[in-house]
This record gives sequence, C-alpha cells and structure tokens, in this order.
Amino acid sequence: MSGNNETLRLGLIGAGPWGRNYIRTIDGLDGVTLFRLASRNPESAGFVGPRCEISNDWRALIKAGDLDGVIVAAPPALHAEMTLAAVDRGLPVLVEKPLTLDIAEAEAVLDRARSKGAIVLVDHIHLYSAAWEALKRESRRLGPLHAVSTVAGNWGPFRKDTPMLWDWGSHDVAMCIDLAGRPPDRSTAHLIETRKTPEGEGRALALELGFGDVAARIAVSNMHKDKQRLFAAAFEGGELIYDDTRDGDGKLRLKTTPDDPGGTFKLGPGLPLERVVLAFAAAIALGLPNMDDVELGLDVVRMLARLEETLIPSE
Repeated sequence: MSGNNETLRLGLIGAGPWGRNYIRTIDGLDGVTLFRLASRNPESAGFVGPRCEISNDWRALIKAGDLDGVIVAAPPALHAEMTLAAVDRGLPVLVEKPLTLDIAEAEAVLDRARSKGAIVLVDHIHLYSAAWEALKRESRRLGPLHAVSTVAGNWGPFRKDTPMLWDWGSHDVAMCIDLAGRPPDRSTAHLIETRKTPEGEGRALALELGFGDVAARIAVSNMHKDKQRLFAAAFEGGELIYDDTRDGDGKLRLKTTPDDPGGTFKLGPGLPLERVVLAFAAAIALGLPNMDDVELGLDVVRMLARLEETLIPSE
C-alpha cells in the first residue's frame, strides 16, 4: 500500500458523468483518497481537490507507481486496453460495466487476470446494492426460482460509443445470471421500437433468457419518460420485487399473494457506488485475487453479443 497504512491511493481514468460520481463518492469515504485523475476534460481541475494530480494521459497514471488501485470509467471500447495495462503493472482494477464490447477482449482480460493473480472488479452496480444483497439472502428461503420479469430504462442516455442494449441490458443480464447462478442456456431478442430523437436514436427491446425451466423476461428502453428499474423474481414461496426508484427500505418488497402489498426489509447502509468502492478497497487490503466479478463480466459480454447477433427487427 502506498502512502500511510490507513489510506488507499486510487487513480481514476475518466471524468465523465459516471467518473464524477466516483469522485464525489470517494471524497465522502474514509480510508480511500483520489490521488490521480486521467482526463481530457478541461474542467477536471474543478472536480477534484488540490492534492489530486491530473493528467490527460491514462498511461502515465498507470505507470506512476504510487497507486494502490485504478478505477476505469472510460468508454467501454477502451476498457480492455486500460484494464490489461493496469493488470500488467500489478494494479488492482475496478472497471465500469460492460467489461468490454467484444468477447475476445473480455476473454483476454479474464485470462490475464488469472495468469497474474490480479484483482479485477466489474461495477455491475445493482449487484452491490443493499437491496440486492437482501434479495439474494431472502431468496434462499423461498424455494425454487420460477420466473423473472424486469423493466428498465429512462430518457437516454443516447451514446455514440455504447449501444443501448449494452448500456441498459448489461444490468439486467448480470442480475439474472447472478440470481440464477449460471449463464442462460437460451435467449431471444426483439426490437420493439426505434425512434429518432434530437439527442440520438431511441430503442425499446424485449429480451428473454432461459435458465432451464425458468424464463427471465427483460424490457429495456432509452425512451422512457421517467427512470424505471424494476426486477421481480417469483419463487415458490413468494415474489421478491427490487424497485430501485423507491427510497430506503422500500427498494425491496416480498409479496406472498397477488393481493399482498408487499412487506419490506431492513436494508444495510450505504449507496451502491459507496459499497462498490468499499468492496474494491477491501479486496485491495486483503490482497487476494478474486475472479468472480470478471468471470461474470465475461458471461454478460457473451450474452449481450449473442442477443445483439440474434436481434429480430420489429415488423
């Protein structure tokens, strides 16, 4: 660990909207400090404190030799190159979802992480939320999983560097795989609607993943008027509903009958991004490689690529 024995020095690549979320989050946490930022945004100096060194060259950040870990919040097409470079320098990495936009690149990241005994975490943000943690815990007492239904989206984002399927769908696919405990054995994808907007192309997709007898139906769109993030998992003993648009303990409910309004659970502390950064810090402190996140990241990339290849246009 660089510096003193209490504070981890982190580097961040990217100061876009999500990168700035990392900056604010790290600033509010004990035990971690943002020591370096790589960004070409001319306003970057206004995002960080005076002790954070700013460079427009991400390679210089990785080669600096004074960091305990690197966060990659750059466009997905750059994830593999940046993550591999950090792993080769012996640096733990927290990389934004999706892990990559290409199966071969995702496989290369996993192979390199395994060969180097590296720490690589992928920020599938909902998997780190307190509500998801409770959902996984409660699911174990409700018997077999019967079905999953999800709805997610918002107005935008309309990114030129990331297809909507990969932007929104990566969350739902990751959640389904994580809950089922394995990748799906079948999948279908339908384009429901496409629309030109002043900001870019809007899309609505209907996806289905199959896990044996269990079907997961996923609706994602970047044309919703308001944000939606609803994940409903039906078990033999009831239905767990994760609604990220609700506040506090209301994010997770259990319905035991169709007319049941749903009971809530006491959730653990911390916002999802805080929990991600703290999990990253804990992994660095422990110093042991963990391939779970990057293996899931590869599974998600493989499934998104398959869905994209088999996408059926609307009639």
